[in-house]
Amino acid sequence: MEKIRVKQVRSVIDRPKRQKATIIALGLGKINKVVEHNATPQIKGMVAAVAHLVEVEYL
Repeated sequence: MEKIRVKQVRSVIDRPKRQKATIIALGLGKINKVVEHNATPQIKGMVAAVAHLVEVEYL
């Protein structure tokens, strides 16, 4: 299965609750934290919802 590496690059301060919850669900929460996930449609959708706060690398 394809993997993606997600890195949080912007803060969630002054963001809607839904975006904050998505960042937490991805396993992020602090700037420069990096996590790897399988590239499922659910994860891709979550990343798309907070694309302005993260950087994505496809492995």
